[in-house]
Amino acid sequence: MKQRSPLLHLALGTLVIIYAYITGVLNQELKYQESIIESEWQQTSQITPSTPCWQSWNPMPQNHDLIIKFKDGTPQSIISQLVSKFSINTLRNYSELPNFSFVSVTTSENLTLSEIIARYKADPNVEYVEPNFRYTIPDNEFAQAKASTNINKTKKSPLIPNDPYFESLWGLSNVGQKINDKPGGVVGADINVLDAWELSTGDDQMVIGVIDTGIDYTHPDINPNIWVNENEIPNNGIDDDNNGVIDDIHGYNAIDDSGDPMDDNDHGTHCAGTIGAAGDNGEGIVGVNWKVKLMGLKFLSSDGSGSLNDALEAINYVLEMKKRGVNIRILSNSWGGGGYSQALHDAIKTLNKEGILFVAAAGNSATNIDNDPHYPSSYQADNVLAVAAIDNQDNIARFSNYGVKSVHIGAPGVDIYSTIPGNEYAFFSGTSMATPHVSGVTSLMLVNNPSLTPKEIIDRIVSSSTKTTALAGKTISGGRINTHAAITGYSESKSTFRATITTR
Repeated sequence: MKQRSPLLHLALGTLVIIYAYITGVLNQELKYQESIIESEWQQTSQITPSTPCWQSWNPMPQNHDLIIKFKDGTPQSIISQLVSKFSINTLRNYSELPNFSFVSVTTSENLTLSEIIARYKADPNVEYVEPNFRYTIPDNEFAQAKASTNINKTKKSPLIPNDPYFESLWGLSNVGQKINDKPGGVVGADINVLDAWELSTGDDQMVIGVIDTGIDYTHPDINPNIWVNENEIPNNGIDDDNNGVIDDIHGYNAIDDSGDPMDDNDHGTHCAGTIGAAGDNGEGIVGVNWKVKLMGLKFLSSDGSGSLNDALEAINYVLEMKKRGVNIRILSNSWGGGGYSQALHDAIKTLNKEGILFVAAAGNSATNIDNDPHYPSSYQADNVLAVAAIDNQDNIARFSNYGVKSVHIGAPGVDIYSTIPGNEYAFFSGTSMATPHVSGVTSLMLVNNPSLTPKEIIDRIVSSSTKTTALAGKTISGGRINTHAAITGYSESKSTFRATITTR
């Protein structure tokens, strides 16, 4: 037998060692890269106090809960038959969202959720099926203070309400004051509401729904402007108005299907205060609209999470109350994230048919949502008004999403002082805080011109905005919201009045 050369053995051994070394290095590098990715995911999925934002992440389906949309014209007998195809508990049919069903599925066949969805999709009577996505938001870590600091409580002019913390509200009146121990802002970089208040400070017949974590309706700065269901007798345990909800005096809690939308988080109360804290009442702050009525619509729990089904139930409640004569024209939505839901999109379009505007936060990922949509602000509907956040320097907030095709307007969203539960106040930051500014402005527009449709409101918001360098190419309007111009129909770019105003 021919023997191999020792040099050949040495060469082969060296190659084996080199191969093992390279493989080990590559494996170590791969593990290192995986650890970096995991670390970065954890950092982005857990907002730190230095990252001021309020954002929901990708929704996860709740196991075996489905939203089913049956085709229009499907007889109820067929719907009942299809719902009974498996061992199913029907949890909800939405009275104002035709042919929608929310079902909880149990089956002895041990099918996965995907397999159950596939079976329903195969039926010719089913238009679409979706999991009951669950939306979550991080803990309230962007609150920077829960007490007023260095606020001058002196009333300076007839335009300024006597609410003692007014000077901390730079979004309403930016005179270069320092906010939350930070540098002073750019004078005039605000929503120009003082001039608008000369026309109107609001109307207590206007109702805004706040879809959020609820509202502390006992807060003394909000309580005067809380909506009251006059057809319901408080605390008698009876559904007096026969709308399916017991004792819904101030709104609706979709989580437990009750009439108590009390805020157990902070976020919803903060948004509500910016929209409509009572004005000139010598208490705390003032909202954009001094006299509006705020309806609490709770679908986010104390930990900031909520399901698609509960969002649909909140919308269904709004549509039911609108049908009963409640003058609800605006929904303020400081939540979002996750993927596309046809059911939610359809529900928003149904709101549009009833003349209800859907104001939505653009999100806090510093992302161009033209390319990477953020829902619900990215839904294409004539009543969706998407809002980015700006700071007191007239810059787009570093966390704010943007999109020249997707985001309509910028509004104050950094260091915003407002109400929180327990008769307290706090500074929050996020597109969540920008959104209620816009909701308040649109309510003043409707007070002055109730005939405006949602699309007309959005068109006027866009055309009357104050153009800014920071928002050029970042939003559809290229500017921040201008309350006075939006009410009057004045367009800076055309220097003309486009509508006649009426005042009350």
